[in-house]
Amino acid sequence: MNLRNGGAFVTEHNPQSVLFIDYINNNIDCHVSLLSPSDHEASIGDDVSVVLIDVDHVSESCMQNWQERLAGNDEICVAALNIRDEQHAAELLSHMHFSGVFYRTDSLDMICKGIGRLLEGHLWMSRSLMTRLIELFRKQSFNSYRPACGLTQRELEIIGLLGSGASNMQIADRLFVSEHTVKSHLYNIFKKIDVHNRTQAVNWARQNLGAPPPHFHSKLRRGEKICGNDLAR
Repeated sequence: MNLRNGGAFVTEHNPQSVLFIDYINNNIDCHVSLLSPSDHEASIGDDVSVVLIDVDHVSESCMQNWQERLAGNDEICVAALNIRDEQHAAELLSHMHFSGVFYRTDSLDMICKGIGRLLEGHLWMSRSLMTRLIELFRKQSFNSYRPACGLTQRELEIIGLLGSGASNMQIADRLFVSEHTVKSHLYNIFKKIDVHNRTQAVNWARQNLGAPPPHFHSKLRRGEKICGNDLAR
């Protein structure tokens, strides 16, 4: 089990969410705290490795803000709760980066099992959803990052990594450049595409360049397996 084996549930504070948290805490070896969508990332405890976002009560822009805040922390993965169906999941995953997907129809026992697998560093989503996403990104690969608005090839690389949730330092490490160079590129990118922040840049890229590939939790890159929730049934 991960040494960081706590969780946080981002949603509105109401009797239903409190009951949900109580059930989770009583049925898995993990303490899950309740956070408001407006809470700052500093509210997350040092032991937290899984953040659950309630898509019924958190706006898409707020979800993007949370992911941007957590992008530089490889010890924390983000999962979506209360997804309507696989189509809804595919739409969100085309521009959001979740390590886990929980549907409205999932039982509490299934959710507990999925949280446990996320704590171990696995992905939690169905094989059919993974297949669907792979096919989506394969179709987009032919024209996803073609030159646009005068962006250079290096700037296209950076905006692609930005869309994957990478921090400036992670982008610098990936491209073997300094963090200062990344900041300079971002300044030029924002100016060329007429945006003012990372979230706007990612939205612009989504609309004009296609969706970036999904962001996988760092542990998966070290050889962990993908766990489909349909296999657990």
